[in-house]
Amino acid sequence: MTASLSAAEARRMTLGAQGFSRRRPEAVSSRHLHRAMERMGVLQIDSVNVFARSHYLPVFARLGGYDPALFDRVFFSPSSRYVEYLAHEAAFIPADDWPLWRFRMDDFRGKWERDPDSWLNANGRTLEWVRSELRDRGPLRPADLREDAPRERGGWWDWDDVKMALEHLWRLGDVAVSGRRGFERSYALADQVIPGDALAREVTRGAAIRELVLRAARSYGVAAESDLADYHRIRDRAAVRRAIDDLTDAGELAPVVVRGWERGGRPVAAWMHTGAALPAASTVPLC
Repeated sequence: MTASLSAAEARRMTLGAQGFSRRRPEAVSSRHLHRAMERMGVLQIDSVNVFARSHYLPVFARLGGYDPALFDRVFFSPSSRYVEYLAHEAAFIPADDWPLWRFRMDDFRGKWERDPDSWLNANGRTLEWVRSELRDRGPLRPADLREDAPRERGGWWDWDDVKMALEHLWRLGDVAVSGRRGFERSYALADQVIPGDALAREVTRGAAIRELVLRAARSYGVAAESDLADYHRIRDRAAVRRAIDDLTDAGELAPVVVRGWERGGRPVAAWMHTGAALPAASTVPLC
C-alpha cells in the first residue's frame, strides 16, 4: 500500500532530514559542522556578501551562532576533508566523493573534445603550460601563474586565458581546488589534493547517479523526481528514473502520495527515503 502524507507532513519530514528538528548545540565545534555536511551532502559556495557570504548561512540556520573562522578552518584549509566541485553549482563535497563526479567530468571532456571550435581545443598550449606549472610548483593561486606567464611576440598569452584554463581543468577533474586565502582559490593537480584511494576508485556512471539520487532522497526525506534530479543538477532524467526504480526495488525508496502536490490537476509522483522520520510539528521551525 502506497503511503500518504499531507504537504505539511512532507515539509516537516524534509526539515527533519536537513537537521532543523535537532536541538542547537550550546557551543559549535568542527564535529557539528561535519554532521551538518553529512545531512546536506553538498554545500554550495557563493560570493554574495550582503550580510555574509551565502555558504556560511546554511550552517548558521541549522546550528545557530558560530565563529566563521571555524568554518574557514574546516572547509577552506589545504588539509580539509572537503574539496570543491560542480555538485549542483560550485560546492563543497567530501574529497572521498571525487569518483562520484567523474561522469560529470567525462561529460565536460566529451562535449568539448567533440567541438572543434571549443576553447579547450583552441588553447591546448595554454592548458599544457598551466598543467606543467602546477606539476612543478605545487598549489598556486591564479595570481602566481599570472606573474610567471610567458609573454612572447604575437601576444598568444592573455590573463583571461589563465583563469579559463584553470576553470576548464577543474571541470575536467585534472585540477582540484587545494584551499583558499580569503576568498581566492589555490589550484593544484588532482593527485596533489585528492586522496589516492579516492582518485583510483572507479565508479560507473550508473552507479554514481544511483548513489547521488539515494543521497538526495536521504537529504530530502520525501521528494519528487525533479527534486531528486536537481539536488545534484543531474540533467540525465532517464538515468535518474532508472536510479529511482533500482532504489525502490532495493527497498531504499518507497512511493508516496503527498496530498497537495499536483501538476496540471494530477498528483506528482513522489518517493520517501525509507529511513526518513516524521518529526513532531513542535520540533521544526514555522518558517
